[in-house]
Amino acid sequence: MQKEMAEFIHERIKIEEEYAKNLSKLSLSALAAQEEGTLGEAWTQLKKSLHDEAEVHLKFSNKLHSEVEKPLLSFRGDNFKKDLKKYDHHIADLRKQLASRFASVEKARKALADRQKDLEVKTQQLEIKLSNKHEEDIKKARRKSTQAGDDLMRCVDLYNQTQCKWFEEMVTTSMELEKLEVERIEWIQQHLRQYTTLRHETDMFNQSMVEPVDQLLQNVDPAKDRELWVKENKTGDVRPVDMDL
Repeated sequence: MQKEMAEFIHERIKIEEEYAKNLSKLSLSALAAQEEGTLGEAWTQLKKSLHDEAEVHLKFSNKLHSEVEKPLLSFRGDNFKKDLKKYDHHIADLRKQLASRFASVEKARKALADRQKDLEVKTQQLEIKLSNKHEEDIKKARRKSTQAGDDLMRCVDLYNQTQCKWFEEMVTTSMELEKLEVERIEWIQQHLRQYTTLRHETDMFNQSMVEPVDQLLQNVDPAKDRELWVKENKTGDVRPVDMDL
């Protein structure tokens, strides 16, 4: 997900770079370059502020690359992916072991049922016809039935051990993955906040560049500029104008 965020920031950087390029180009425009007087000073400062603003936006784009985009791209690289695969493989192996143990239990359960059925048949045969051979067969059948019961208990015990281990590993792995997810969110939050910090800084710099322009615009003196215009255009002596109280 952070790579998609990095791609988004990259597109944001391209916009800033293009904006800075256009501002710088516009600041070199010769439009209204002949303006003189106090208004001319304000106009010159306004065009210069575009060049300064372009520099600010270019620096902003560079910082976005080094302090936001690049860290997002490099966060948890190939080694982290390998670790996640190890987690997956480990849990998958435990799941296979559990399935194998379960199959062994079912096999042992069936074997016990078969031995018990065999013992039951031989016992019935002995009741019908007593003989040493049938007694020996019953003893063997009992031993096999007992062995089958022991095998079933052993298989059940192994299954329970594997199931317990699988459960513990699942819980441990889940907790570890949850911890990693919290770390990921906090890390991305930190770098996205860096984006907003840089954005605020850019706004402050831009504001500081507008202030000199605003000051010069406030200081524009129409009467003084009129006097300059009269002298340059040789329209005669400066004519009297109405006075404000």
